[in-house]
Amino acid sequence: MLPPLRDELHLHPGPVQGGAPSWTLQDPVRNRFFRIGWPIFEILARWHLGEPSVIAQAVSSETALDLVESDVMDVVGFLAGNELLKSVGPDGTARLHQKAVAGKQTWAQWLLHHYLFIRIPLVRPDRLLGLTLPAVRWAFSRGFLMATLGALVVGLFLIIRQWEVFGATLVDTISPSGLVMYGVTLAGVKLLHELGHGYAAKRLGCRVPTMGLALLVMWPVLYTDVNETWKLTRRRDRLSVAAAGVLVELAVAAWATLAWGFLPDGALRGAAFMLASTTWLSSLVLNLSPFMRFDGYFLLMDALDMPNLHQRAFAVARWWLREVLFKLGEPEPERFHPAQRQALVLFAFGVWIYRLVLFLGIAALVYHFFIKAVGILLFAVEIGWFVFMPFWGEFKQWWTRRATIMRSRRSLAPLGLLVVLALGAFIPWHGRISAPAMLKADLHFGLYPMTAGRLERVDLAFGRKVEAGAVLAVLTSPDLDHRLAQAARKIQVLEFELAFFAFENTFRERSQALRQELETAVAERVSMEREKERQILIAPFSGRIVDPIPDLQPGQWISPKERLAAIESDAPPVIDAYVAESDVTRLTLNGQGRFVADDLGRPDLPCRIVAIDRGSVRNLADPALATLAGGTVSVRVKDRALVPDQALYRVRCHAEGPAPTSQIRGVAILAGEAESLAGAALRSAIAVLMRESGM
Repeated sequence: MLPPLRDELHLHPGPVQGGAPSWTLQDPVRNRFFRIGWPIFEILARWHLGEPSVIAQAVSSETALDLVESDVMDVVGFLAGNELLKSVGPDGTARLHQKAVAGKQTWAQWLLHHYLFIRIPLVRPDRLLGLTLPAVRWAFSRGFLMATLGALVVGLFLIIRQWEVFGATLVDTISPSGLVMYGVTLAGVKLLHELGHGYAAKRLGCRVPTMGLALLVMWPVLYTDVNETWKLTRRRDRLSVAAAGVLVELAVAAWATLAWGFLPDGALRGAAFMLASTTWLSSLVLNLSPFMRFDGYFLLMDALDMPNLHQRAFAVARWWLREVLFKLGEPEPERFHPAQRQALVLFAFGVWIYRLVLFLGIAALVYHFFIKAVGILLFAVEIGWFVFMPFWGEFKQWWTRRATIMRSRRSLAPLGLLVVLALGAFIPWHGRISAPAMLKADLHFGLYPMTAGRLERVDLAFGRKVEAGAVLAVLTSPDLDHRLAQAARKIQVLEFELAFFAFENTFRERSQALRQELETAVAERVSMEREKERQILIAPFSGRIVDPIPDLQPGQWISPKERLAAIESDAPPVIDAYVAESDVTRLTLNGQGRFVADDLGRPDLPCRIVAIDRGSVRNLADPALATLAGGTVSVRVKDRALVPDQALYRVRCHAEGPAPTSQIRGVAILAGEAESLAGAALRSAIAVLMRESGM
């Protein structure tokens, strides 16, 4: 005996779909609607017969349909799954009790399931909308529509004529206070948006039970419950309700654009600008997207007259994917025209890609806006729920069909590809490490005069080989020479006075002051002599002269900030490579490698690792490697220093061959411990997790 239907259910006529009638089954308690076709309608019309076999026989004999008992049982499963049947007897009571027990959650489980999406009903606006509908009925008139279109055309014309002012105002509003005003304006426009949905539904006789706030990953979104529009049989009426919110926003934008063109500078014109700029963006970019369950999705669904568009497109796309990969020969979830089926598959993949990018972005924002411990947890929950769970669900479907998949010859190709990818991911074949590097001399020393002076002698020819301690240039300073001569004369005078006063008893008291003055003069002369010595430029080590100032001649005056030349050692050149944190542990001392210059005309240089820094570099010592100079190391400027955006470790290598005459930018390819791609990804993830968690 079949369980009875619930007494409060209502059945409404539905739109004609492909020439076949349809009906809408309403559950007023939960405000849910179900679109049913002719066979289900005929079964429900004979539900009072009580037995599946009797119902199937009655439908087959009284209509053109040919049903069997299993068809009736499928309908029973559909009704029971959506709680449309009465729960009578011990079995029904046990089923309700089991569902209640299963629905109980701890506060942690509730928070875990509802932080991603939760609806909070705030008001029951149905009565208020009915009372105020006559006051806004003019907004649905054809005359208002034509006036709004006229306002839009004139407003856009005025913006074009004042585009420089409009653009400057837009730039000026990009500030903390401007963003706050944008937020307030957007909230007001969204309230008008939801009222537009509510009034449009009420105008067509539908009940609007609730309006409230939905939180999509903690992001507030207003909503209006207009599910009763499923009772409407005309597609045009349903489209008008779905489009009402966007049309309200566009009307506000049109009139605000017109007002901005005529109003003088001031608060009113600023408010009009906020309404005009914010509303265009929110309407055209956010609301009309069909990839999320916003107005664009419902508009597309009503335009195609295809309820549950996302779920049906996903089902067709999953079936198509299984057929392409494994050729299982399963029937389609629904029968569609080939062109329509292809469009649904493309739409489903578009939705999946859009949601993947969106949810990854939201997860990153959630992580950054919360404290680290909570942010990591919420990030993992969102990635697991929105990204991993869909893949896992499809994989479980493949697992249940594993016997059929293994018998299909089509499955050999994807399974072979899967094996190749697994081997490529888990076999440790990746041993080479590439890092931005700079080839340069082992020692490089800039020659700067310690004091200003005039060149007396200079021997800084390019490429000249010098030994340590060799004199490279001599400077003179007439002022310093004059002061040295004065100091020498002063010392002579003081020494004479001391020698003379030693024989005069009356001047012995002054001798102590003279000795102190003599010591001071001697100290001054020593200091000036040292300064004189610093005017001699001496080679600090053996090497060769590079980068001299062209046409440097004796007699020229030189500033202390002016580099005369540089000296580089004759030792083999070195290579400073900057290796990522994830790769540095795979390197060892004396490991081999080679340097590949950016200049393809230069040959590769073999090299050997001689030092690996234990800590990451704080500042980039080779500015030519930064992206600001055309290199590949991403940096930010902080306190006039280049700080790498990621942790980099300096690895020094000795290269074979002569040192270059100037620094050469390139890439160091170093031999490291072989590692699989999966191992590298896991290690990198663990390193990021430990770093971000503060461990």
